[in-house]
Amino acid sequence: MTAASDGTSRSHRRWSALDSAAGGLALDLGLYAGSAAFAAITAATSTLPPHRAWGTIAAVGYLVAALAAAGQLLVRRVRPDAPAAGLTARWVVTSVAWATTALLPLAAQSIQRAAGRTDRAQEEVVVVEHAGSRLAEHGTPYLGHDAIAALPAGEQLLGYTPYQPGMALFGLPRAAVDAWWTDARVWFALATALVLALAVGTLRSVSRTPGAVQPGTAVLRGVQAATVLPVCALTLATGGDDLPVLALCLLALAFAAADRPGRAGVAVGIAGALKLFAWPVAIVLVAWAATRRAGVRTAAGAIGLPVVALVPALLVDRDALMENVLRFPLGHGLVTSPAQSPFPGHLIATLLPAGRVVAAALLVAVGVAIAVRLLRRPPRTAAATALICGYGLLAAILLMPSTRFGYLLYPLALLVWAPALALTRSSARADDRTAGVAPTG
Repeated sequence: MTAASDGTSRSHRRWSALDSAAGGLALDLGLYAGSAAFAAITAATSTLPPHRAWGTIAAVGYLVAALAAAGQLLVRRVRPDAPAAGLTARWVVTSVAWATTALLPLAAQSIQRAAGRTDRAQEEVVVVEHAGSRLAEHGTPYLGHDAIAALPAGEQLLGYTPYQPGMALFGLPRAAVDAWWTDARVWFALATALVLALAVGTLRSVSRTPGAVQPGTAVLRGVQAATVLPVCALTLATGGDDLPVLALCLLALAFAAADRPGRAGVAVGIAGALKLFAWPVAIVLVAWAATRRAGVRTAAGAIGLPVVALVPALLVDRDALMENVLRFPLGHGLVTSPAQSPFPGHLIATLLPAGRVVAAALLVAVGVAIAVRLLRRPPRTAAATALICGYGLLAAILLMPSTRFGYLLYPLALLVWAPALALTRSSARADDRTAGVAPTG
């Protein structure tokens, strides 16, 4: 057994021990109760109006979910096999929790914004909607350097679109109709729900044969991490652009667990056409596919789709593309990115002499270390792929000079998704091949 396989197995065993306590209900209760406290604190202390509005509604939703989980625990103590304490009931509570802590606050803020409240959306919502309007009118979602410079100083930040061209598609509904339901967040949520449903269906279709550990509870935990976890619910309700990207990455990994490298490449390629955060996941997935002699097929979607998405914007206005997707994220735009969460990379960049150089060097070192690891021991299972992506993105987010707390939703969801990926027939066969054991079917 290789070191990678051992590491994946140990990680899975530790997580299983925690997750299996009281049939999973103990962790459910902790998740909902802790989230309720987080939402209440956010409502009382946040300096951002959309966040305070989210916390006011979400705190109640999380509290209701916590009470439901507590009731399920009591039922389980009396009758362990009661349906009310089973997996299906836990799915119902999770669904209600997502509806009340993400979708309900999202709808409320969208309706209030449509009625004239300008403090009911984060800047990225406005940016995406403006990008959609420019795409519909001019064929590119980007403003050039001179056009941004001509804007009033207070509006120059909103003139930048630091996303890949595909993100502008979520702004097209608002370009067509000015209504609450054309708010970009509504379409972020719809895409997220559809993609996650496809990912869950894919994993259920490739669960191990009867008699093995079933992935149902692990899939539920992965969905919880991508939906009701506060960093995800808050992000979807107030900004939302990261959630479709995350969901597509999870779908790509589900396809990998199902031994469908071509579809995995397409899914992560669509994510990469929306935002750069998906590109590291694409690279690791190509390395995984190479162990199955499907690297080219996966790369065609994973790398080809984002490149194709860039072509129209490149042809219409190359300088505008470079200004938005390269110069601004690298700190060379007309204004500075507001992503300034106090993680190590930001603190190093701002507090130490030549701090930006030091932070950049650390970030490059992490990238080189991961590249060497992929070349020497590429991941052979979807679970190992998810773990590399999760830990790699966590290190990158912590070391980036400009970053946000909300970006943690990527590594957290990827790491929690890994156990569900491990409980599939294809992962079992890959583990057998790694151990030198002949597959049984």
